[in-house]
Amino acid sequence: MTNNEISQVLATVLGVMIFILFVLIAVFVFLRIKNSGSNKKSEDDMLISEDSKKKKNKKETTQSVSNLYTKKSIMDFMEFDKVEDNMIVQKKGKRFLMVVECQGINYDLMSQPEKIGVEEGFQQFLNTLRHPIQIYIQTRTINLEKSIDGYKSKIKLIEDKYNQMLFRYNQMQEAGTYGQNDLDRAFYDLTKQRNLLEYGKDLINNTEKMSLNKNILNKKFYIIIPYFPEENEDTHYDYEEIKNMAFSELYTKAQSIIRTLTASSITGKILSSEELVELLYVAYNRDESEIFGIERAMKSGYDELYSTAPDVFEKKIKALDETINKRAVELANSTIDKVKSRPQQIAEEKENNLEELVRKMAQMVLEQNKEYIGGDVAQAAIEELNEKQEKGEKTDEKVKEKTTRGRKRKTV
Repeated sequence: MTNNEISQVLATVLGVMIFILFVLIAVFVFLRIKNSGSNKKSEDDMLISEDSKKKKNKKETTQSVSNLYTKKSIMDFMEFDKVEDNMIVQKKGKRFLMVVECQGINYDLMSQPEKIGVEEGFQQFLNTLRHPIQIYIQTRTINLEKSIDGYKSKIKLIEDKYNQMLFRYNQMQEAGTYGQNDLDRAFYDLTKQRNLLEYGKDLINNTEKMSLNKNILNKKFYIIIPYFPEENEDTHYDYEEIKNMAFSELYTKAQSIIRTLTASSITGKILSSEELVELLYVAYNRDESEIFGIERAMKSGYDELYSTAPDVFEKKIKALDETINKRAVELANSTIDKVKSRPQQIAEEKENNLEELVRKMAQMVLEQNKEYIGGDVAQAAIEELNEKQEKGEKTDEKVKEKTTRGRKRKTV
């Protein structure tokens, strides 16, 4: 092949390759544009889906929050279902409790034979037990409000009677038809009634003063007797039958415990439904049971009330706030004392280093006025100041050495 033919073939191949390259570039550009459009569409779809998810989650959160703060009965938070027929019902009727309140005795004031009798009676009580029990002690603040109201009502009757007797005695004196014996007898009865009235008023005042003391406490002792319906072999009973069997079994056990405790001079009684409610109310509202009494709770419907005890985290936050305020005041006071003492510290430092500060200030004055004084004179004055400083330091060191030697000699 000639050179011209070879060049034509190469030119043809080169043209074909350039054409293929352009085609590939066009295809690549087309695919890139298509992909970018699809990606943008997918991103838009993703944004729309995310927005819808956020709205859905927000809606679900709102619903959950609203469900969370829905008003519920107190029974949903307690460990018992209800109080019925002098029994506490738990676990949807799978457990029943009866409570016996015991009156304590003063064991320390007893004689030795009486103590031995109490111990033998309690040992007998423990030996006769054939079922589990639980001893519960509850400490309550004594509420003297009822006692004070009762005293005041009685004092009112005594005062009314005293006023009537006083009015009658005055009439007898004004009439002048009664003898001295009758007047003396009436005056004696009047004085007796007045003394009774004064004694009653003093009693009320002392009782009111005692009621102001929050440390007046009373301990109550209880024996809790449980009953489990699973103990029966035949479980084909309805709730009423199970409740009747539980009451019969618990009542028998409670009466047996009360009779056995009498050997230890301890009396007991079975708590009624209202007394059980009071027991539970005080147990769950330790601090506020005196203010929000059980009578108010029962009048308001105690099974619809929330627990009046504050949340434990609210108590913790309150305690932390008090600690923060206290420590902040202490820090502020200490900082003020430090700031006030700074000028005093600066004054003491200047007073202790007075000579050194004077010497440095003199050197500064000489340095700044060399042109007017003359360089040689200023330099000689500075050197003189430095020599005086060295002599003063040596003198101070000798004085310190003498003082130290004198102290060592005295010590030896």
